[in-house]
Amino acid sequence: MEIPLIQAPATADASQLHHWLSAIAKQDGRAFQALYDATSTKLFGFALRILHKRELAEEVLQDSYVNIWNNAGSYQSSLAAPMTWMITIVRHRAIDQLRRLDHDVEIDGEDFDMDLLQALESTEPTPARRLELSQDARALSSCMSRLESAHRQAMALAFFHDLSHSEVAQQLSLPIGTVKTWIRRGLDKLRLCLNRKEAA
Repeated sequence: MEIPLIQAPATADASQLHHWLSAIAKQDGRAFQALYDATSTKLFGFALRILHKRELAEEVLQDSYVNIWNNAGSYQSSLAAPMTWMITIVRHRAIDQLRRLDHDVEIDGEDFDMDLLQALESTEPTPARRLELSQDARALSSCMSRLESAHRQAMALAFFHDLSHSEVAQQLSLPIGTVKTWIRRGLDKLRLCLNRKEAA
């Protein structure tokens, strides 16, 4: 299947992306094109950030959309937001590409967090976005920012996207024991930080 490499950006919310993925699962080419138009710029930027070479990022992007076309039926909204699911596919493809090139693979957790947040960010203010501005949310954000980036990433996937420990381990390509340890330590540090802020 030939896919154009770069398209003009478009915007779509999670429910629209989910609708397109459901249609793609039924081999709807128009839905696939719409999904591509709405997400390719962000996903290309994410791939480029990992690979640093445009031609490699374009190859990964194309492979990722073939994967999305072939596996749209396996997407489950209860496990991850549509963009998170697609970003994870791109990330795994990019890491595989680096490994094929015999590069040491070390993904910066902060870069991943930032790109993930940017990719998920809506163009319109939402109740969730307004909640982030509340005092409690600011305290949580402050405490989260003090965690090690890898721990913060694992916790974000587990709690903000409702993934199980095994699913987080799969998405991060890590042993489940490591993920459980990171989340447990992260929760302990988070609880301590929030208690200190509450007492202050």
